[in-house]
Amino acid sequence: MEAHEKGFFTEEDSVAVVTGRNENAKDERLKQVMEVITRKLHEAVKEIEPTQDEWMQAILFLTRTGQMCNEWRQEFILLSDVLGVSMLVDAINNRKPSGASESTVLGPFHVADAPELPMGTNICLDQKGEDMVIEGRIVDTDGRPIANALLDVWQANDEGFYDVQQKGIQPDFNLRGVFRTGPDGRYWFRAVKPKYYPIPDDGPVGKLLKALGRHPNRPAHLHYIIKADGFETLTTHIFDPDDPYINSDAVFGVKKSLLAEFRRIDDPDRARAYDFDGDFWHVQYDFVLARLGEKRG
Repeated sequence: MEAHEKGFFTEEDSVAVVTGRNENAKDERLKQVMEVITRKLHEAVKEIEPTQDEWMQAILFLTRTGQMCNEWRQEFILLSDVLGVSMLVDAINNRKPSGASESTVLGPFHVADAPELPMGTNICLDQKGEDMVIEGRIVDTDGRPIANALLDVWQANDEGFYDVQQKGIQPDFNLRGVFRTGPDGRYWFRAVKPKYYPIPDDGPVGKLLKALGRHPNRPAHLHYIIKADGFETLTTHIFDPDDPYINSDAVFGVKKSLLAEFRRIDDPDRARAYDFDGDFWHVQYDFVLARLGEKRG
């Protein structure tokens, strides 16, 4: 028997006994991770003091969560989302220099092969919803425009659905597009005003939310992935600050800096210039990219 294998399990020494068995782990990072997880888990169990039945219910919850997963549904990611862990991991891995735009979670509905379109294109292919124009600049932390930046944008429609959720109802690549900035760093495109929508709540995570008295809704937003040579890629959203769920996003994705102003415009001449029939929404939002290796703020 090796030295690290000695010691009988007791309530007081549970962490030391369990982590001691990992002394010969081949991967030091795995050893470190399991030491922390074991310590925190045992601390939680000792504080909560679950009954045998409660612990079995926890195990069954995790079992049902795994059983809900398939090639298009990842219930464990959803669990990570509603516990705020996805956003915490995103924040840790995307610490930015002062002034750079903040990131938020990617979400499950990104499509990698959306078409690259001329600037100003209307990405709403089915002509449903309230017209909207979005514009702004892509700049560095010194305020200089970034040319040839690639913007991959996508959003839900006015009913809260993405095209991939409504195959045969929405056209393929509806409300998606890729744009490239010119020398002035400016971007603009036309779309429709998005709406809040619920995350999938028909599984164990949805039942957990209900039991906790929480709703499953995400406030209205537009997604962006912005790339440029020499700069860190930015994955983020912009949000409608007047959305009823702006202060209670089910996945904690809202950051104050990502609130954009959605202005209703009643100007027939401007509407005609955008090829809109009447009133429309206008959003102005600039993004600031951090240079690779730029000092964190």
